[in-house]
Amino acid sequence: MNYWLVKSEPDVYGWQHFIEQGRAVWDGVRNYQARNNLKAMQEGDQVLFYHSVTRPGVVGLAKVVKTAYPDPTVANDPAQAKFGWVVVELEPMMAFGQPVTLAQIKAEPMLAQIGLIKQSRLSVMPIKPDEFELILKMAHAHVAS
Repeated sequence: MNYWLVKSEPDVYGWQHFIEQGRAVWDGVRNYQARNNLKAMQEGDQVLFYHSVTRPGVVGLAKVVKTAYPDPTVANDPAQAKFGWVVVELEPMMAFGQPVTLAQIKAEPMLAQIGLIKQSRLSVMPIKPDEFELILKMAHAHVAS
């Protein structure tokens, strides 16, 4: 299993929207590295859901339920389709009682190399297993295997 972090602005598409939908097509990614990360996701991989911009922090846990396929938002746009943009489908697993804030992540020495800090503008990124476990611990979250 691999671990990932996806970012979304809470006022655009927040955790509450995700919960209400129950499943999300993670579309609109227009960065090559983020696209490649979407392509690498496998069914069952776990995904940290991060609110960016306002109140930045990890707010919940999701899982990949459908692997990468062509982004339908560019299907009729040859100029965009040539870039191979893809989507994955995610489902929520659990909300965190308290978000793990960006400030908490930055203050944790064991997370000093996390992509969230090193590549702060990347919207889809891999998370190392030990980073993932530490963020769950910080959130007081317990996930059944």
